[in-house]
Amino acid sequence: MSLKPQADFCQDGVTADERVRRHANPGASLLAVLHAIQDEAGYIPADVIAPLAQAMSLSRAEVHGVITYYHHFRSEPPARVTIQLCRAEACRSMGTETLAAHIEGQTGCRFDVGHAGHSGRAASVELESVYCLGQCALSPAMTINGELHARVTPQKFERLYEAARANAEDLA
Repeated sequence: MSLKPQADFCQDGVTADERVRRHANPGASLLAVLHAIQDEAGYIPADVIAPLAQAMSLSRAEVHGVITYYHHFRSEPPARVTIQLCRAEACRSMGTETLAAHIEGQTGCRFDVGHAGHSGRAASVELESVYCLGQCALSPAMTINGELHARVTPQKFERLYEAARANAEDLA
């Protein structure tokens, strides 16, 4: 039985060492490198932590600590449909909490509790609360798979959600 981790390749076929070589350039900050890795892979694969720590003369604990401290970084592949709903004051005043309940009812998921509806490579839906998308005058605001939407009503959400689900299935 081998004690060596089996995660030599990330899901996109790129080795952890190659991913680190691509992004851990001299003078680059750890945050910049982590953002670049996540932009490329969709998340921070666990197998990049050791080579990244070595390349940046840090401990694995330091790299892991940064990844887990900042809510933006993921350590798992993202869901096929990721919905971020603004829960800040301007959006709250325009009904985002009612919209949140509607979204939970439509998706069968809850906000901020991880992925749901596992199917294949990644979970199918994830709901995240965010606190300001810069659309206060057009609230309530949300993103679906990174695409910004404003003045979202329950009916508009249903159309956007169905389109995102259809697109995710086309890509699967």
